[in-house]
Amino acid sequence: MSMNFLHYLYNAKAALPDREEYYNGLLLEKDFLAYGAQIYSLLNQQEMLDSTPMFFQKVIKEKFKESYFQNLFIKNQMKMILKIFEDNSINVIPLKGVFFGEKYFGHLGARPTSDIDLLIKPHDLNKAMKCVKILGFLVEEEPIKDHFHCSFSKTLPGSEIPLTVELHWDLLQEKTSAFKVEEFWVEAKGVEPYHHVKRLSNYHTFYMICLHGWRHNMDSLKYYLDIIQMIYKVGDRLDYERLIEDASRHKTLKRMTRTLTIVYQECPFLEELKPFPYKRSSRYLKYDEKKRQGVKNYQRYVDFIDYQFLSYDTARHKLFEVVRWVKTK
Repeated sequence: MSMNFLHYLYNAKAALPDREEYYNGLLLEKDFLAYGAQIYSLLNQQEMLDSTPMFFQKVIKEKFKESYFQNLFIKNQMKMILKIFEDNSINVIPLKGVFFGEKYFGHLGARPTSDIDLLIKPHDLNKAMKCVKILGFLVEEEPIKDHFHCSFSKTLPGSEIPLTVELHWDLLQEKTSAFKVEEFWVEAKGVEPYHHVKRLSNYHTFYMICLHGWRHNMDSLKYYLDIIQMIYKVGDRLDYERLIEDASRHKTLKRMTRTLTIVYQECPFLEELKPFPYKRSSRYLKYDEKKRQGVKNYQRYVDFIDYQFLSYDTARHKLFEVVRWVKTK
């Protein structure tokens, strides 16, 4: 049901349901409620909020307020990090998070954020680590071999959940592609009033968001919302031909086409917003089937194998992932 609601949000031809039991059902879905802030913001922006029952509006508005105050705190923390990076001449690109939410969803509270993801240059890693530790992010997670980021956390007064900063020097695991993150830096734009803080281009933001969704096997509504919202906002400025050419060169083509095929399969109305002519064969588990109990185990197994081991463009990359997975089990 939660995936079905996206059709009403983005399909201009669809009228919102008027049955109260429909909205009651949505509020009972944990995954839907977790992203109530985005639902509220999108309904409000499109002047559709008043077409929903008052009890539904009240619940998702509370989620929006929670998201706003949490994001406000995280944004202030991020500004402190960006300032110390600026003072130490560390080039940095914020990934996802509050910058992404404000630009593509239109409001600080519109997209819940729980941590801070930053892309830096590999040679700046040690300097960046020292900077975040100065700001109190002292709890360092055990590094993962061949991974592309490290994490630092600090406890917050009155909260059981610490705030985490992830320092990325790449966007994909080593030895699984020919991807070069330097290409993203080349097209990144400066952010006022900084000299060392940059923002990814729309194109590379979309590329990154698709890779992020693939890495989590599109197992949450938020990955669909991020990709769909970018298609909705950026539209014709997204160059799918370039995306496929770059993904072929980077050896990320299966990951990219798998992700976008799943999104377009679940949300066929996207073809009217921006057609995607590079879809793969449609054999993936639908989102609601992934979330629903009772789906046959072999279907989940096939989906897992396809995602975990067959999403790589070369036999060498597939073999590396199989060996890595076995070693971690």
